[in-house]
Amino acid sequence: MKKEKILIVDDDTSLRTALFRALDRKGYQVVTSSTKGDAEALSKSNAKIDLALIDLRLPDGDGIQLMETIKAHQPSAQCIILTGFGSIENAVEATQKGAYHFITKPFNLDEILSLVEKALTHGQLEKENKQLRTELHKKYKFENIIGKSQGITDVLDLVEKVADSESTILVTGASGTGKELVAKALHYNSPRANKPFVPINCGAIPSELLESELFGHIKGAFTGAISNRMGRFEMAEGGTIFLDEIGDMSPTLQVKLLRVLQERQFEPVGSPKTILADVRIIAATNIDLEKAVDEGRFREDLFYRLNVIPIHIPSLKDRKADIPILFHHFMEHFNKERNKNIEGVTAEAMDYLYCHSWPGNIRELENLVERMTILKSEGVIDISDLPEKYKKRSYPSTPETVLIPETGMDFNSAVDQYENSLILKALEKTGWNRNQAAILLKLNRTTLVEKIKKKGLKPLQELDF
Repeated sequence: MKKEKILIVDDDTSLRTALFRALDRKGYQVVTSSTKGDAEALSKSNAKIDLALIDLRLPDGDGIQLMETIKAHQPSAQCIILTGFGSIENAVEATQKGAYHFITKPFNLDEILSLVEKALTHGQLEKENKQLRTELHKKYKFENIIGKSQGITDVLDLVEKVADSESTILVTGASGTGKELVAKALHYNSPRANKPFVPINCGAIPSELLESELFGHIKGAFTGAISNRMGRFEMAEGGTIFLDEIGDMSPTLQVKLLRVLQERQFEPVGSPKTILADVRIIAATNIDLEKAVDEGRFREDLFYRLNVIPIHIPSLKDRKADIPILFHHFMEHFNKERNKNIEGVTAEAMDYLYCHSWPGNIRELENLVERMTILKSEGVIDISDLPEKYKKRSYPSTPETVLIPETGMDFNSAVDQYENSLILKALEKTGWNRNQAAILLKLNRTTLVEKIKKKGLKPLQELDF
């Protein structure tokens, strides 16, 4: 992997050499300059600079002016000002004009190496956020959480109401329902949108390493800690941290997370230094946390701290009216991404998809559409294109509650009532979308529309009482 490029600008030969050797040993690409003029020429060339260490006073000019020139030509470059003549005024001026940090000589090499790592991490996050910002503000608009069913509409309404709050959010739902998508919608539609969104899967990292991942560590804190490391909470400063699968967190870490929620501060592993945490916390889980609390697997006080605003995302089997919408959304995406030309899906194939239980939820549907787009390449998806496990469906059993009285019954009237019931259930299930209801009932749309008109069927709110 290509390492970051660091520019050292200082007229002190011994310091310049010491910094070069220390950074070179760390694997960075290092270039040096002793003058403002040479450094400006380098910054205006095609040579990309990730970080510049700049002396405040150079033989041919001012270090802060050099920093402004570098950032004018390479806006993503991070800058650290070095000086033997430190003052509060200089530090304030440097940071106001874009310096990541201002450090006074003499300094410890470990201190500067730690600062370099933090500056580069900050720069990478800034770069990623800048690249993603325009896309994400579009991608994570509320309307891009796809669906028209009542369940997902309720989720969208709640997300819109709470996005700009500072409250902690607990997102629940089965795996594959889109919990991280909702978390990103909350972040990118909040006042913190221009700050980092930092996700971490608490279930994917061994418990003994998770504390370091969350809070960072200092050199020598444990075996293998060969340098200082920034944690996710520090990376997310000013923005949002997304703690996915929070239910898998160990009891010991639950206590430490509770402290962050209560006091808004933490200590890196092995460090006595307390760091303030200006971070919004969004947590997510696919397990029943209340049940975990009852069973003693999750702290009750932490649960109530996390569960300030709960958002539950329904499983796909509970929002099947969204399957055609999601299918076409993924189809268009993969057509564009893979340069394919899938035109749609037959009603018969869609009928099988309705009958599938979708244990993998939206992620499973997305994977299926991607697979069929690649294999089919063009045309219309039909039953023959579906993998075998999607070709199974169950049919409703005959009603067992129908009782025929001794005096007999009006067959046509009973059939008519049963037909009305089936049509109304299909319409209610699809939010009165006649196209989707027709697919559910295996009827032509025109036939269904004629029956609705003939029978005078209407949504409950349109009936006259």
